Amino acid sequence: MNAHRLCRLPAQCWSLTECCRYHARMNRSRYLAKSRLRRPRALFAALAISLAGSVHAGAPSVASLSGAPTSTQLQWAARFEHGEGIPRDVGRAVQLYCLAASRGSSEAQYQLGWMYANGRGVPRDDALAAAWFRKAAAKGDAISQRLLIAFGKVKMKSASCVGPTRGAGAGVVQVAYRAAPRVDFESTPERRQIVAWVREMAPEYQLDPDLVLAVLAMESGFSSSAVSPKNAQGLMQLIPETADRFGVQDAFDPVQNLRGGMAYLRWLLAFFGGDVPLALAGYNAGEKAVERYGGVPPYPETQAYVSRIVQRYGKIWHPPVAGVVEPSALISAAAARVQAESKP
Repeated sequence: MNAHRLCRLPAQCWSLTECCRYHARMNRSRYLAKSRLRRPRALFAALAISLAGSVHAGAPSVASLSGAPTSTQLQWAARFEHGEGIPRDVGRAVQLYCLAASRGSSEAQYQLGWMYANGRGVPRDDALAAAWFRKAAAKGDAISQRLLIAFGKVKMKSASCVGPTRGAGAGVVQVAYRAAPRVDFESTPERRQIVAWVREMAPEYQLDPDLVLAVLAMESGFSSSAVSPKNAQGLMQLIPETADRFGVQDAFDPVQNLRGGMAYLRWLLAFFGGDVPLALAGYNAGEKAVERYGGVPPYPETQAYVSRIVQRYGKIWHPPVAGVVEPSALISAAAARVQAESKP
Protein backbone atom coordinates (compact mmCIF):
# COMPACT_ATOMS: atom_id res chain seq x y z
CA MET A 1 0.00 0.00 0.00
CA ASN A 2 1.24 3.50 -0.84
CA ALA A 3 2.65 5.19 2.24
CA HIS A 4 0.13 8.01 1.88
CA ARG A 5 -2.81 6.06 0.54
CA LEU A 6 -4.80 6.77 3.69
CA CYS A 7 -4.54 10.44 2.90
CA ARG A 8 -6.51 10.41 -0.35
CA LEU A 9 -9.95 10.32 1.17
CA PRO A 10 -11.08 13.77 2.37
CA ALA A 11 -12.28 16.14 -0.32
CA GLN A 12 -10.48 18.97 1.46
CA CYS A 13 -7.09 17.55 0.49
CA TRP A 14 -5.39 18.90 -2.63
CA SER A 15 -2.15 16.93 -2.11
CA LEU A 16 -1.00 13.87 -0.23
CA THR A 17 1.05 15.92 2.20
CA GLU A 18 -1.77 18.34 2.85
CA CYS A 19 -4.13 15.41 3.34
CA CYS A 20 -1.97 13.87 6.04
CA ARG A 21 -1.78 17.26 7.70
CA TYR A 22 -5.57 17.46 7.54
CA HIS A 23 -5.94 14.14 9.37
CA ALA A 24 -3.39 15.20 11.99
CA ARG A 25 -5.25 18.47 12.56
CA MET A 26 -8.56 16.62 12.75
CA ASN A 27 -7.26 14.19 15.39
CA ARG A 28 -5.62 16.91 17.43
CA SER A 29 -8.65 19.21 17.26
CA ARG A 30 -10.95 16.43 18.35
CA TYR A 31 -8.68 15.66 21.30
CA LEU A 32 -8.25 19.29 22.38
CA ALA A 33 -11.98 19.99 22.17
CA LYS A 34 -12.75 17.03 24.43
CA SER A 35 -10.00 17.75 26.93
CA ARG A 36 -11.00 21.39 27.26
CA LEU A 37 -14.62 20.50 27.79
CA ARG A 38 -14.00 17.68 30.23
CA ARG A 39 -11.02 18.61 32.38
CA PRO A 40 -9.59 22.10 31.93
CA ARG A 41 -8.26 22.22 35.50
CA ALA A 42 -6.61 18.80 35.24
CA LEU A 43 -4.33 20.00 32.44
CA PHE A 44 -3.00 22.90 34.50
CA ALA A 45 -2.58 20.71 37.59
CA ALA A 46 -0.67 18.07 35.64
CA LEU A 47 1.44 20.77 33.97
CA ALA A 48 2.40 22.22 37.32
CA ILE A 49 3.40 18.81 38.64
CA SER A 50 5.40 17.92 35.52
CA LEU A 51 7.27 21.23 35.69
CA ALA A 52 8.07 20.49 39.32
CA GLY A 53 10.06 17.40 38.37
CA SER A 54 9.15 13.73 38.08
CA VAL A 55 7.10 12.45 35.18
CA HIS A 56 5.55 9.82 37.40
CA ALA A 57 4.58 12.19 40.15
CA GLY A 58 2.09 13.83 37.79
CA ALA A 59 0.92 10.92 35.69
CA PRO A 60 -0.84 7.70 36.65
CA SER A 61 0.46 4.28 35.74
CA VAL A 62 -1.39 2.06 33.30
CA ALA A 63 -2.14 -0.34 36.14
CA SER A 64 -3.82 2.36 38.22
CA LEU A 65 -6.05 3.22 35.25
CA SER A 66 -6.95 -0.37 34.40
CA GLY A 67 -10.16 -0.22 36.41
CA ALA A 68 -10.99 3.39 35.56
CA PRO A 69 -13.96 4.29 33.32
CA THR A 70 -13.28 4.00 29.60
CA SER A 71 -13.71 7.75 29.21
CA THR A 72 -10.94 8.33 31.77
CA GLN A 73 -8.64 5.89 29.98
CA LEU A 74 -9.26 7.72 26.70
CA GLN A 75 -8.57 11.11 28.24
CA TRP A 76 -5.25 10.01 29.71
CA ALA A 77 -4.31 8.12 26.55
CA ALA A 78 -4.83 11.25 24.47
CA ARG A 79 -2.88 13.37 26.92
CA PHE A 80 0.05 10.94 26.82
CA GLU A 81 -0.12 10.74 23.03
CA HIS A 82 -0.04 14.51 22.52
CA GLY A 83 1.97 15.50 25.61
CA GLU A 84 -0.73 17.87 26.80
CA GLY A 85 0.09 19.01 30.35
CA ILE A 86 2.36 16.01 30.92
CA PRO A 87 5.48 14.72 29.17
CA ARG A 88 4.63 12.83 25.99
CA ASP A 89 4.70 9.03 26.43
CA VAL A 90 3.41 7.12 23.42
CA GLY A 91 4.00 3.82 25.20
CA ARG A 92 1.43 4.61 27.85
CA ALA A 93 -0.91 6.05 25.24
CA VAL A 94 -0.89 2.78 23.29
CA GLN A 95 -1.42 0.72 26.43
CA LEU A 96 -4.36 2.85 27.54
CA TYR A 97 -5.93 2.86 24.09
CA CYS A 98 -5.56 -0.93 24.16
CA LEU A 99 -7.35 -1.17 27.50
CA ALA A 100 -10.19 1.01 26.22
CA ALA A 101 -10.33 -0.85 22.91
CA SER A 102 -10.60 -4.17 24.73
CA ARG A 103 -13.76 -2.78 26.35
CA GLY A 104 -15.23 -2.09 22.93
CA SER A 105 -14.41 1.62 22.56
CA SER A 106 -14.60 2.46 18.84
CA GLU A 107 -12.74 5.71 19.51
CA ALA A 108 -9.79 3.80 20.98
CA GLN A 109 -9.91 1.28 18.12
CA TYR A 110 -9.81 4.11 15.59
CA GLN A 111 -6.90 5.81 17.38
CA LEU A 112 -4.88 2.59 17.39
CA GLY A 113 -5.58 2.10 13.69
CA TRP A 114 -4.44 5.63 12.94
CA MET A 115 -1.24 5.28 14.98
CA TYR A 116 -0.23 2.01 13.30
CA ALA A 117 -1.17 3.25 9.83
CA ASN A 118 1.09 6.28 10.16
CA GLY A 119 3.83 4.89 12.41
CA ARG A 120 2.95 7.50 15.04
CA GLY A 121 5.38 6.44 17.76
CA VAL A 122 4.84 2.74 16.97
CA PRO A 123 6.12 0.49 14.18
CA ARG A 124 4.09 1.16 11.05
CA ASP A 125 1.90 -1.86 10.26
CA ASP A 126 -0.80 -1.61 7.58
CA ALA A 127 -2.32 -5.00 8.41
CA LEU A 128 -2.56 -4.14 12.10
CA ALA A 129 -3.98 -0.72 11.30
CA ALA A 130 -6.64 -2.29 9.08
CA ALA A 131 -7.51 -4.76 11.83
CA TRP A 132 -8.18 -1.94 14.28
CA PHE A 133 -10.08 0.14 11.70
CA ARG A 134 -12.15 -2.95 10.95
CA LYS A 135 -13.16 -3.25 14.60
CA ALA A 136 -14.09 0.43 14.82
CA ALA A 137 -15.95 0.29 11.50
CA ALA A 138 -17.99 -2.67 12.73
CA LYS A 139 -19.22 -0.42 15.55
CA GLY A 140 -20.35 2.22 13.09
CA ASP A 141 -17.33 4.55 13.10
CA ALA A 142 -17.76 6.38 9.80
CA ILE A 143 -14.14 7.55 9.45
CA SER A 144 -12.85 4.00 9.96
CA GLN A 145 -15.30 2.72 7.36
CA ARG A 146 -13.95 5.20 4.84
CA LEU A 147 -10.33 4.53 5.69
CA LEU A 148 -10.78 0.81 5.18
CA ILE A 149 -11.63 1.49 1.55
CA ALA A 150 -8.18 2.97 1.06
CA PHE A 151 -6.44 -0.18 2.23
CA GLY A 152 -7.91 -2.44 -0.41
CA LYS A 153 -6.55 -5.92 0.08
CA VAL A 154 -4.08 -6.22 2.92
CA LYS A 155 -2.89 -9.19 4.89
CA MET A 156 -5.50 -10.25 7.43
CA LYS A 157 -4.30 -9.84 10.99
CA SER A 158 -6.02 -9.91 14.35
CA ALA A 159 -6.15 -6.64 16.26
CA SER A 160 -3.40 -6.60 18.88
CA CYS A 161 -1.10 -4.08 20.49
CA VAL A 162 2.56 -3.71 19.53
CA GLY A 163 4.49 -1.29 21.68
CA PRO A 164 6.39 1.82 20.63
CA THR A 165 9.90 2.06 19.33
CA ARG A 166 12.51 3.62 21.58
CA GLY A 167 12.59 7.34 21.70
CA ALA A 168 8.87 7.69 21.03
CA GLY A 169 8.28 9.85 24.07
CA ALA A 170 9.71 11.28 27.20
CA GLY A 171 9.83 9.77 30.63
CA VAL A 172 9.84 6.01 31.09
CA VAL A 173 12.09 4.05 28.77
CA GLN A 174 10.01 2.80 25.85
CA VAL A 175 10.07 -0.91 25.11
CA ALA A 176 9.77 -2.20 21.55
CA TYR A 177 7.47 -5.22 21.62
CA ARG A 178 8.90 -7.28 18.80
CA ALA A 179 7.74 -10.75 17.89
CA ALA A 180 9.18 -13.31 20.28
CA PRO A 181 10.32 -16.71 18.99
CA ARG A 182 7.68 -19.36 19.36
CA VAL A 183 8.36 -21.96 22.02
CA ASP A 184 7.00 -25.47 21.85
CA PHE A 185 6.01 -25.97 25.47
CA GLU A 186 5.33 -29.69 25.03
CA SER A 187 8.03 -30.91 22.66
CA THR A 188 9.48 -33.43 25.15
CA PRO A 189 8.11 -35.54 28.02
CA GLU A 190 10.08 -33.38 30.46
CA ARG A 191 8.48 -30.21 29.16
CA ARG A 192 5.04 -31.75 29.20
CA GLN A 193 5.53 -32.57 32.89
CA ILE A 194 6.64 -29.02 33.67
CA VAL A 195 3.65 -27.58 31.80
CA ALA A 196 1.35 -29.88 33.75
CA TRP A 197 2.87 -28.72 37.05
CA VAL A 198 2.49 -25.06 36.08
CA ARG A 199 -1.15 -25.48 35.03
CA GLU A 200 -1.88 -27.31 38.25
CA MET A 201 -0.07 -24.95 40.63
CA ALA A 202 -0.57 -21.51 39.06
CA PRO A 203 -4.23 -21.24 40.16
CA GLU A 204 -3.10 -21.78 43.77
CA TYR A 205 -1.17 -18.51 43.41
CA GLN A 206 -3.99 -16.88 41.41
CA LEU A 207 -1.67 -16.59 38.43
CA ASP A 208 -2.38 -17.06 34.75
CA PRO A 209 -0.45 -20.23 33.76
CA ASP A 210 0.37 -18.67 30.39
CA LEU A 211 2.24 -15.83 32.09
CA VAL A 212 4.20 -18.27 34.25
CA LEU A 213 5.10 -20.35 31.19
CA ALA A 214 6.21 -17.25 29.29
CA VAL A 215 8.50 -16.26 32.17
CA LEU A 216 9.78 -19.80 32.58
CA ALA A 217 10.59 -20.14 28.88
CA MET A 218 12.54 -16.88 28.96
CA GLU A 219 14.32 -17.62 32.22
CA SER A 220 15.61 -21.15 31.78
CA GLY A 221 14.17 -22.58 28.58
CA PHE A 222 12.57 -25.33 30.71
CA SER A 223 15.90 -26.48 32.15
CA SER A 224 15.69 -27.36 35.85
CA SER A 225 19.50 -27.47 36.08
CA ALA A 226 20.11 -24.04 34.53
CA VAL A 227 22.52 -21.70 36.34
CA SER A 228 23.15 -18.13 35.20
CA PRO A 229 26.41 -16.14 35.53
CA LYS A 230 24.72 -14.33 38.45
CA ASN A 231 23.97 -17.68 40.14
CA ALA A 232 20.24 -17.66 39.35
CA GLN A 233 19.17 -21.28 39.57
CA GLY A 234 16.59 -23.72 38.25
CA LEU A 235 13.44 -23.37 36.16
CA MET A 236 12.46 -19.88 37.35
CA GLN A 237 16.10 -18.78 37.84
CA LEU A 238 15.93 -17.87 41.52
CA ILE A 239 18.98 -16.27 43.06
CA PRO A 240 19.79 -17.64 46.55
CA GLU A 241 18.39 -14.53 48.27
CA THR A 242 15.05 -14.83 46.47
CA ALA A 243 14.92 -18.57 47.11
CA ASP A 244 15.40 -17.96 50.84
CA ARG A 245 12.85 -15.15 50.80
CA PHE A 246 10.14 -17.46 49.44
CA GLY A 247 11.04 -20.61 51.35
CA VAL A 248 12.78 -22.61 48.62
CA GLN A 249 15.25 -25.04 50.17
CA ASP A 250 16.43 -26.72 46.96
CA ALA A 251 16.37 -24.43 43.92
CA PHE A 252 17.12 -27.36 41.63
CA ASP A 253 14.01 -29.23 42.72
CA PRO A 254 11.61 -28.30 39.90
CA VAL A 255 8.46 -28.20 42.03
CA GLN A 256 10.07 -26.12 44.80
CA ASN A 257 11.57 -23.79 42.21
CA LEU A 258 8.24 -23.31 40.45
CA ARG A 259 6.49 -22.54 43.72
CA GLY A 260 9.16 -20.02 44.71
CA GLY A 261 9.09 -18.35 41.30
CA MET A 262 5.30 -18.16 41.29
CA ALA A 263 5.23 -16.75 44.81
CA TYR A 264 7.68 -14.03 43.74
CA LEU A 265 5.75 -13.27 40.55
CA ARG A 266 2.50 -13.00 42.54
CA TRP A 267 4.24 -10.65 44.99
CA LEU A 268 5.53 -8.44 42.17
CA LEU A 269 2.13 -8.25 40.46
CA ALA A 270 0.55 -7.21 43.76
CA PHE A 271 3.34 -4.70 44.42
CA PHE A 272 2.98 -3.08 40.98
CA GLY A 273 -0.81 -3.19 40.86
CA GLY A 274 -1.08 -5.83 38.14
CA ASP A 275 1.17 -3.94 35.70
CA VAL A 276 2.79 -6.83 33.83
CA PRO A 277 5.75 -4.91 32.32
CA LEU A 278 6.68 -3.47 35.72
CA ALA A 279 6.33 -6.86 37.43
CA LEU A 280 8.53 -8.48 34.77
CA ALA A 281 11.10 -5.71 35.08
CA GLY A 282 11.11 -6.33 38.83
CA TYR A 283 11.61 -10.06 38.30
CA ASN A 284 14.61 -9.38 36.08
CA ALA A 285 16.22 -6.32 37.67
CA GLY A 286 14.64 -6.19 41.13
CA GLU A 287 11.71 -4.15 42.36
CA LYS A 288 13.99 -1.46 43.82
CA ALA A 289 15.42 -0.73 40.37
CA VAL A 290 11.90 -0.30 38.98
CA GLU A 291 11.01 2.14 41.75
CA ARG A 292 14.29 4.00 41.36
CA TYR A 293 13.68 4.62 37.65
CA GLY A 294 9.91 4.98 37.94
CA GLY A 295 9.32 2.29 35.33
CA VAL A 296 11.20 -0.29 33.28
CA PRO A 297 14.89 0.45 33.99
CA PRO A 298 17.07 1.53 31.04
CA TYR A 299 19.02 -1.72 31.06
CA PRO A 300 19.18 -3.34 27.59
CA GLU A 301 18.84 -6.81 29.13
CA THR A 302 15.74 -5.84 31.13
CA GLN A 303 14.14 -4.01 28.23
CA ALA A 304 14.61 -7.01 25.94
CA TYR A 305 13.37 -9.36 28.66
CA VAL A 306 10.16 -7.41 29.24
CA SER A 307 9.58 -6.95 25.52
CA ARG A 308 9.84 -10.63 24.64
CA ILE A 309 7.69 -11.90 27.50
CA VAL A 310 4.96 -9.31 26.93
CA GLN A 311 4.88 -10.20 23.25
CA ARG A 312 4.66 -13.90 24.07
CA TYR A 313 2.05 -13.44 26.80
CA GLY A 314 0.03 -10.88 24.86
CA LYS A 315 -1.29 -8.92 27.88
CA ILE A 316 -0.07 -5.88 29.79
CA TRP A 317 -2.22 -6.32 32.91
CA HIS A 318 -2.88 -9.22 35.26
CA PRO A 319 -5.29 -9.10 38.23
CA PRO A 320 -3.18 -8.55 41.36
CA VAL A 321 -3.85 -10.64 44.46
CA ALA A 322 -5.13 -8.51 47.30
CA GLY A 323 -3.44 -8.65 50.69
CA VAL A 324 -0.09 -9.98 49.50
CA VAL A 325 1.81 -6.71 49.92
CA GLU A 326 1.13 -2.99 50.09
CA PRO A 327 1.35 -1.49 46.57
CA SER A 328 4.47 0.35 45.54
CA ALA A 329 4.50 4.11 46.06
CA LEU A 330 4.47 4.38 42.26
CA ILE A 331 1.06 2.71 42.15
CA SER A 332 -0.56 4.12 45.29
CA ALA A 333 0.34 7.73 44.43
CA ALA A 334 -0.95 7.34 40.88
CA ALA A 335 -4.17 5.67 42.06
CA ALA A 336 -4.82 8.53 44.49
CA ARG A 337 -4.28 11.01 41.71
CA VAL A 338 -6.70 9.23 39.38
CA GLN A 339 -9.33 9.18 42.11
CA ALA A 340 -8.89 12.90 42.70
CA GLU A 341 -9.05 13.63 38.96
CA SER A 342 -12.29 11.65 38.63
CA LYS A 343 -14.13 13.89 41.09
CA PRO A 344 -16.28 16.62 39.54
